[in-house]
Amino acid sequence: MKWTRVLKIVSLLALAAALIGFAPAATQAAPLAQENLLQNPGIVRNRLKVQSAVINAQKFLDVKEEFGSFDRFIWQFVDGGPVQNKRRSMADIPSSTPESDAMSKELKRRGFKFVGSTICYAHMQATGMVNDHTTDCFRHEELR
Repeated sequence: MKWTRVLKIVSLLALAAALIGFAPAATQAAPLAQENLLQNPGIVRNRLKVQSAVINAQKFLDVKEEFGSFDRFIWQFVDGGPVQNKRRSMADIPSSTPESDAMSKELKRRGFKFVGSTICYAHMQATGMVNDHTTDCFRHEELR
């Protein structure tokens, strides 16, 4: 594994740890939370990305209010259930799909930040909206 990849993983873990307990409804404390994140040496301290976390939290609440839950909104991009792909190799797994393109476009339209199609597809993979385990992986069948 390349060091740059290791550093990205460590940074993501630090960001996740820094956001533990972050409640979208607590965005009124945003300036202090942003400054605390910007002082955290374990994360990539990009002011725009930190600010986007607060903006996205508010947009999350807006979507939740409109749809009754964020879950109901987000699953519409895969017709309410996981997409069962049949990837034969890692090379067959795309970085984005028409569904993640649509999700990205809609999130951006609603004012979310840093939600490109590749990020959306990674979210879809991480949350089980798509099953991208290769067909020779034991998890592929378990997740069907």
